[in-house]
Amino acid sequence: MVSRRASRQLGGFAAATLAWILCSVSMNLPQWRVWCFQEPMDSKPNLTLVGMWRTCVYHQEINSNILRACYQYTYQDNFIPLDIRVAQHLLLISSILGMISTVSVIVALRKLYSRSLQKKHTYNPFFFPGLLDIIASVLIFISILYNYLSIIRKEGIAFPPSFHIPHFPDTQKVGTALAMATLSSFLFLVGGTISISFTLTPRFRIHSSI
Repeated sequence: MVSRRASRQLGGFAAATLAWILCSVSMNLPQWRVWCFQEPMDSKPNLTLVGMWRTCVYHQEINSNILRACYQYTYQDNFIPLDIRVAQHLLLISSILGMISTVSVIVALRKLYSRSLQKKHTYNPFFFPGLLDIIASVLIFISILYNYLSIIRKEGIAFPPSFHIPHFPDTQKVGTALAMATLSSFLFLVGGTISISFTLTPRFRIHSSI
């Protein structure tokens, strides 16, 4: 039956759609790198979150209030390191590929359920969106790897003086946004693999042409 043949594709579609959402959300979060400062001073923040498009700085006042200030990046900023610039473009491309893939799968599923696929159709209607999902998975993984290596190497960033952030933290660790992007890469790979593995049985192709 069509529903049985399409059940796996619905699962792959759900995985890829969730991956697209996670990719888009993580790209806009600042929690890619968490910079910690062990001995905060007036000129030193307690915590800094470094993201792909913005950095958020947290200062704790004497009365225990925590002040937060976020600074957006622009393409004209020359202090942005290469790994962040590369990740910006790769994540943006991945998000676009995920959107195109989602629309393509919806169209393919509609044809599958409406049985509008012709008898001579021997191609996999889910191959194209599956390929896009796998490409998006690879691009996100490259962004993750690039940033993770920067964290374990304890690389700093030459922020402008107006940010009031030291170029190097005392310690830095992986943030939740990077973990979210990792899950997105995995789900894109799962969804893409399921889509590419889809095949139309001869019985279904004959039935769909009636």
